[in-house]
Order: sequence, then C-alpha cells, then structure tokens
Amino acid sequence: MTSEVYAATTAPNPKSSFLMGLSEHLDRNRFILKVVEVVLSFLAFILEEIIVNCINCSALYFFEFVSCTAFLFTLLLLILLSTKLHTKVGISCWAKLDFFYTAIITILFFISSVTFAVNSSGSGLESSSVAFGFMAMIAFAVDVFLFWKTRGLPLSKNEQPVSRNGGPVTVETPEETDKLNSVANGTE
Repeated sequence: MTSEVYAATTAPNPKSSFLMGLSEHLDRNRFILKVVEVVLSFLAFILEEIIVNCINCSALYFFEFVSCTAFLFTLLLLILLSTKLHTKVGISCWAKLDFFYTAIITILFFISSVTFAVNSSGSGLESSSVAFGFMAMIAFAVDVFLFWKTRGLPLSKNEQPVSRNGGPVTVETPEETDKLNSVANGTE
C-alpha cells in the first residue's frame, strides 16, 4: 500500500551516483583530468628518479622538483576538492587557488621539460621522462582551458557565491540586515 503512494513521487537523486557532482569546485570532467595530471606527474617523477647519469644535472633536478611538486600538490588539491575536506581548511577562494596553481604548474612543467630535453644525453629514460613531462604539461593546460571555458577567469572581485545544496544563493545587503535588526529590536 505505501509503495503505491510513494512510488509516483519518489525519484532517485541524480547527484548521488559516483562522479556525477563531486563538489561545487570540481565537476566530473575536471576530476578525471586531475587524476590524469596526478598519474602523469608521478610517472614523470618516477622515470626521472631512475636516471643514473646526467650531463647537466641542474636541468634534471629542476625537472625533478617540478614533477614531484606537481604530483604531491595536485594530489592534495584533488583530495581536498573532491571531498568535503575543503570546507574544513578555511580557504574561501578555491577557484582562484585551483586556477592559478594549475596555470603556474603548466608553465613550470613547460620550462622544466624544455630545459631537460635540451640538456639531456638522449637516453631512453630521459626521453621517456621528458615525454611524460610534456604530457603532464598538456593535461594541466587543458585543465586551465576547461576551467576558463566553464567558469571564466576567477579574477573578478564581484564573484558570485557558489550555490549550496542546489538552492538559490541569497546575498543580504547591509541595508537589509540593518532593517531586520532594527525591526527585531523594536526601533524603526
């Protein structure tokens, strides 16, 4: 009897399935892209670590720094943005942080990969490491482009607050708050 009553109005929640809507800061496509960035950065770092001899070790060390930093910080950003942990950190400008971090890592991966490619001896490990560095750089560049295409540049000071729980965002102006407080206190 009860199943007949509730069957017509009960619908599954489309956002409850895995990878449909991770958080207000990270959608499914960008989540997958962040995972690809983590994997490619990690592979570039591991391949670089296996190299035994180097001609110009400073280029190798710079590439090592960039790939390791990209791997660790992108993994941290992925964990924070895909879970509710970002609410506990106390940072309110996640969009700016994500955009600028990804853009800076894109530039650093480009510089370090070019520098390492120019100063390497051409061994298979060095070439593989550089190739994964360029692939990671492309993934980060695509992430910046996707961010810009879907959300625009996060540089404006008049950013709209992010909607929570699918409801409309209400922004109270100081005048409204003053009116509410004066009515509540009996002073009009």
